Amino acid sequence: MPLASTPPPGTPVPFAITRWAAAHGRRVDSLVWRNELGGLTARLVGPDEQPLYAKWSPEDLLPEAERLSWLASRFPSPRMADYEEVDDGWLIVTLGMPGESAVGSVGMADPDRAAAAIGEGLAILHSLDPTDCPFGPADWIGYQDDVDLLVVAHGDACAPNTLIDADGAFVGIVDVGDLGVADRWADLAIASWSLEWNFGPGHEDALWAGYGEAPDPERIRRYRTLWGNP
Repeated sequence: MPLASTPPPGTPVPFAITRWAAAHGRRVDSLVWRNELGGLTARLVGPDEQPLYAKWSPEDLLPEAERLSWLASRFPSPRMADYEEVDDGWLIVTLGMPGESAVGSVGMADPDRAAAAIGEGLAILHSLDPTDCPFGPADWIGYQDDVDLLVVAHGDACAPNTLIDADGAFVGIVDVGDLGVADRWADLAIASWSLEWNFGPGHEDALWAGYGEAPDPERIRRYRTLWGNP
């Protein structure tokens, strides 16, 4: 399965996105992301200054729509504008948020600051009350017997899913289709793995400082193995 990345030049925009944009007085400014399943996200612009982001996927986006709706008053994440089933898949449209992906130009210029922001964001997310969350763990996590601390976990805490501002400070999270109650180390294991993948070695200390926790090598190893990247 290909890893998520910025779509290469010439990638066609899904018709569902162009049709939605035209029907709502918008145009496609650019394709900004392609996920592991082949889903594509486009930035839409119009006469106002509020950009929208349209995400098309061949897989049902209802789980993500439900989680975005639940997060709306609890945590900084995209606000829903529309959700619909289309001829060749599903479409979510959200309001744009300030900032950019942690693996954008700001994060790449200062990976330690980006890593700290990722840790800070996860700490805030994990401070939500898990008994208030109606969603279970992501399929890849499952229900584990030896749990350190149950939290509201992102479920796909790779670096690109954190947004930061121009100073590198935490802004919010995106791609929450796997969000649910799980051991906090499921997120921390994947976040720490992602740092090396996206920025190279040597930035994990900043993540732990931002989160406020020392690493637990055994739990990190367990969840990376479940993820498929020991």
